[in-house]
Amino acid sequence: MARNSLGGIPTGCYTSKPVAMTATTPEKGSPMDIEGAVARHYTHGSLEKALFAALQSRGKDPDNLAIEDLSDIDEFHLGWSAATEELAEDLGFEHGMTVLEVGSGIGGPARHLARLLGCDVVGVDLTPEFVEVAETLTRRCHLSGKVSFVQASALAMPFADGEFEGAVMLHVGMNIADKAALFREVRRVMRQGARFGVYDIMRMAEGDLPYPMPWAMTMDTSFVETPAHYRKCLEAAGFAIDLERSHRDLAIKVGREMREKAAREGAPPIGPQVLMGESAQLRVGNVMSAVGDGLLAPIEMVVRAV
Repeated sequence: MARNSLGGIPTGCYTSKPVAMTATTPEKGSPMDIEGAVARHYTHGSLEKALFAALQSRGKDPDNLAIEDLSDIDEFHLGWSAATEELAEDLGFEHGMTVLEVGSGIGGPARHLARLLGCDVVGVDLTPEFVEVAETLTRRCHLSGKVSFVQASALAMPFADGEFEGAVMLHVGMNIADKAALFREVRRVMRQGARFGVYDIMRMAEGDLPYPMPWAMTMDTSFVETPAHYRKCLEAAGFAIDLERSHRDLAIKVGREMREKAAREGAPPIGPQVLMGESAQLRVGNVMSAVGDGLLAPIEMVVRAV
């Protein structure tokens, strides 16, 4: 999961967290300093080994995988694969379209779009280990010809202006303080008329959030904002809002189904604990509690580059 402002929305697109000037050397609170902390947060150290051990414990062949074999781990957002399917349907991407995934993690949504819709997908992620594992899993799912990954900051992507016919971003903005800069950069690499699907956890009410969360252990690298803040920054970057809806009910439903299945069958060997370790249950429980209490909700926005 991919990555927080209280009260009313101010006139400009700034965050309530301090962000210092961009510099060539990381300064505390600067974008580079935040990105370094975020990358360290997601780095496992031996993720590929842990993931393949979990796959083998379920009788899967790590050299010959289907995306369904990874469904308990590589859709790392509330609502899991069901939310990805709903977002894909709303976006209406077509076969052969060149699509960007911002904050691609270990590549689940990118592979989903490639296999089910026939899109050519490029994922960009800040964490080197995620990029390496995403490439390995994609190759072993036999999708390397349709999906590729690049390690880079979402604030400075190594792509040409207007390179993509569509884009998606799932549970990433919670780790990015400067959403105005983020959306300007996404707009830069998109063609006019292209659609961009945002699916982030957003702030719905005032109140203290329980940490740790899946995307941050403390509030230092957590930048959850309101839907109004997202709309303001998206429109300022050159997007028109076509659709906005909450997936709170879907997240609660899928979360309940997962808990019931775990109670019947035991915890799945391939689950959030592979990515997050021993704190997985606490962190997922905290975000689901905040969603249940109405503090947070996973919000989908479909916007169009104008």
